[in-house]
Amino acid sequence: MPAITADCGAGFLAGRSGARPADQQTVNSAGPDSDGDGPPERITVNVIGRASRALDIAAALTGDSKTDTLNRALQVYAYLTQLTARGGSVYVREATKSALEPLKVA
Repeated sequence: MPAITADCGAGFLAGRSGARPADQQTVNSAGPDSDGDGPPERITVNVIGRASRALDIAAALTGDSKTDTLNRALQVYAYLTQLTARGGSVYVREATKSALEPLKVA
C-alpha cells in the first residue's frame, strides 16, 4: 500500500509515523496557497491504490502539486462531512441533461 507524506496546515488532525515504507510517496511543502493557520504539519498516510490514482488524476487535471491537492481535498471532505452532519445534502449532475443525484462519499 503506497504511503504519502504531506505538509498540511495546523488545523488538520494527523498521525505520525517514524518508519517509512519503501513504497512511500513524499510531498514536501505546503505550497504557496498556505492560508496562514500556522506552520505546516508533516503527516504520513497510507493510501490504497485507488486513492493514489485519484490523487495523481486530480493533481494532473488541476496542475496543482500533490500537497496542494491533498490540502484542498481534506478541506472539501471536512466541508461535506459537516454539511451532511447538519442534515444537508449535496447533489451532482454527471451530464448536462441528466438528473440530479445525491453525492455519496464512500
